[in-house]
Amino acid sequence: MSESGSQRLCAGPSPRGEEAPRVDPTRAPAFLVPLLEGVRGVDAAGLLRFRTPPPPEGGRRAAVLMLFAEGPAGPDVLLLERASTLRNHAGQVAFPGGGIDPGDAGPVAAALREAKEETGLDPAGVVPLTVLPDLFLPPSGFVVTPVIAHWPSPVPVRAVDEAETARVLRVPISELTDPANRLMVAHPRGGRGPAFDVGGLLVWGFTGGLLSALVEHAGWARPWDGERVVELGAAWQAARERGRGIAGT
Repeated sequence: MSESGSQRLCAGPSPRGEEAPRVDPTRAPAFLVPLLEGVRGVDAAGLLRFRTPPPPEGGRRAAVLMLFAEGPAGPDVLLLERASTLRNHAGQVAFPGGGIDPGDAGPVAAALREAKEETGLDPAGVVPLTVLPDLFLPPSGFVVTPVIAHWPSPVPVRAVDEAETARVLRVPISELTDPANRLMVAHPRGGRGPAFDVGGLLVWGFTGGLLSALVEHAGWARPWDGERVVELGAAWQAARERGRGIAGT
């Protein structure tokens, strides 16, 4: 999305009179510059391989926060694991985010609010850099706006509501781009997509596809075996077993 498009999406007050947070790509740290340059002008088809157009009525609006920071293992991204007891998307890994409320001043404000509610993140410590094109998720009916942001001074975060979120973690980009941690998963109902087996978690679906696209656009990707296809259930079980091994060391 162009910078002018980003400003249009993020400008104006909310119904509560709150001014929308503005994106500013010029505040990106050096390690995120390749990512911002790589996604400049990208369209929805360049982010998800199998893109379905949204319905004519537009779908339900949502936003996710793709928050990058620098940690002990280098650049990382904030992810969360959904609680295993949820009726929908149980145990799945996701970016912080959720539906845009009527009182939100646009997708950036919604992504920051949801991140605070889910992880305890302080929105004042986040620098929004750009928004990506809207992406339609047919299973849920959501039209999602991804927001890329920088976290200059990370502070501890947590699962605020354990009934909703099992854990919150920062995953190093080096682990995501390690060829040994990359695979394709085959869904029981058909189709396949990129995934990551990191930290005892299987990152797949919308989150895995979007992360895969971002590391490619940023030039961070390393050659990996895209022909390595694992059935979803088996891949999920293997990741959990590795996670138990990590916890026991």
